[in-house]
Amino acid sequence: MSQSDPIRDLSLEKYALELDTEGLTIVPPAVTGVDKKLFDQCSEVLLDKFTEITGGCGITLEDGPTDELHWPNPPRSPLRSDDAPEPTQMLIQQLLQLDRCFRDLFVNPVTDALIGHLFGRGPDGTRNWRFSSTNSFVKWQGEYGYGKHLGLHCDQGANPLPWGHTALTANATWALTEYTKEDGALAYVPKSHKSNAHPNHPFAASRAVAAECEPGSVIIWPGTTWHGAFPKKTKGLRLNAVAYYRHHAVLPQENMKVTMRDQPWDDCDDPDTMKELIGFADVFPYEKQNQPVPQLKTAA
Repeated sequence: MSQSDPIRDLSLEKYALELDTEGLTIVPPAVTGVDKKLFDQCSEVLLDKFTEITGGCGITLEDGPTDELHWPNPPRSPLRSDDAPEPTQMLIQQLLQLDRCFRDLFVNPVTDALIGHLFGRGPDGTRNWRFSSTNSFVKWQGEYGYGKHLGLHCDQGANPLPWGHTALTANATWALTEYTKEDGALAYVPKSHKSNAHPNHPFAASRAVAAECEPGSVIIWPGTTWHGAFPKKTKGLRLNAVAYYRHHAVLPQENMKVTMRDQPWDDCDDPDTMKELIGFADVFPYEKQNQPVPQLKTAA
């Protein structure tokens, strides 16, 4: 895949090459240029939201949840094998609506350039990619890791085979805490994206490695890379902010054209990019007649 101008302009050739050869790249905060204060704000907002939606459970980065939790309706996922223990992680959804800090984070030009490297641009230079959803995985100490297969999967697995070289989905996970294997880091199989197929178990798990990085890094991979997660063995939280992208021809997880319409989507560092990534100007999917209709000509 030829490199786009933003890749050269931002000196991202190393990371684009890793996406092509390894199926995943990790970009440190020194390259993205994101200030630590923004990450701290994102973490604070997520911890407050966790307490709100759990009915008052306290939580800190150092200790994780400080009160006992139970699951009235345990999450069901095809990624969990039968031997997986009770979950010690939850998903906070619709981050774009929570606070401007996420809207600023998700229009970062370095990440946008690398995501564009995976999807390409249209003949007129417009983005071929859109947001699919924005979420945070809040993960605390426990044996939960999706079981012996580590939950390895391809994000674009719902799309029919065969897959081509252009990504149909892609993920940019911002690590708000340190990522190590013991801390429950992302698990992935290097070069697995080249198979253009679903993981083959149990072989896949034996080849998985941890995506380890410092806080503030962003981990990027295409929808063909086999990935999951390791269980978190250590105290405290593994916290992230995830921007999940789709090719504009692929169905989104969240219908942002509707959910963000009355939200302050333009209150961010780059409203033009945000508008395009949400898809406000897209022709599809339409909600009303959007093609010209001839009208009865009346006499002059």
